[in-house]
Amino acid sequence: MYPELLSIGPLTFHTYGLFVACGFLAGIWWMARLGHQEGIPKDDMYDIAFWVVLAALVGSRIFFVIVNYDQFLAHPLAAFKIWSGGLVFYGGLIGAAGAMAVMVRIKKLRLWKVADIAAPAVALGHSIGRLGCFFAGCCYGLITDVPWAVTFTNVKTIAPMGVPLHPTQLYDSLNEFTIFLILTALRPYKKFEGQLWWTWLGLYAIGRAIVEMYRGDPRGSLFEGAVTTSQGVAAVALAVAVIMHIWNRRSLTVRS
Repeated sequence: MYPELLSIGPLTFHTYGLFVACGFLAGIWWMARLGHQEGIPKDDMYDIAFWVVLAALVGSRIFFVIVNYDQFLAHPLAAFKIWSGGLVFYGGLIGAAGAMAVMVRIKKLRLWKVADIAAPAVALGHSIGRLGCFFAGCCYGLITDVPWAVTFTNVKTIAPMGVPLHPTQLYDSLNEFTIFLILTALRPYKKFEGQLWWTWLGLYAIGRAIVEMYRGDPRGSLFEGAVTTSQGVAAVALAVAVIMHIWNRRSLTVRS
């Protein structure tokens, strides 16, 4: 893979950063597009998206630094080098959800209506951003002999070199893109506000928990190594998604 696209003097363009940026831009574009179809001015959607993206970046990096704090004790300034890899999706989700809740209140919009607009945009953007992980070599998989295994050979990769690994970054990307297609197909038939958001969260949690079974990078564990930290978070996310799906369905109806 190619962790670095090119270097111009002291300036280096990282493939990871490129794909993360493209993912954010695609998500913002899709969110504004759906918001316009729902009667929300694009300017309002862009304002919301700006703060959501900023909060997602901060939250995902903070979560990564917390989980991998031992890597930053000697070099604390490295915590700011997000362009070279190291964003935890669930941390970004927490930050983005908080920012969206605040911005929706400021714009005097309905929270679950905007959440349904954001859900497929998040899935699309994340599916693109995960490709950056693949090129950087982070979030790599276990050693395997499956026909589609990948072997990293670039000396600047984060993944172990010279051994065939599960391409877990592509698994996660495919998971999110599949969810994006499901939400897009479901959107015209949704029955209540919040349905798409909680459907996305539940499906992602299931897919992420499965992908975690093939991950080989260190990322923390719970219950004496029985599950990874992300699997534990996924279990909580799935439970919340199911409960809120039922609650929203009973208390809310789709409003034009």
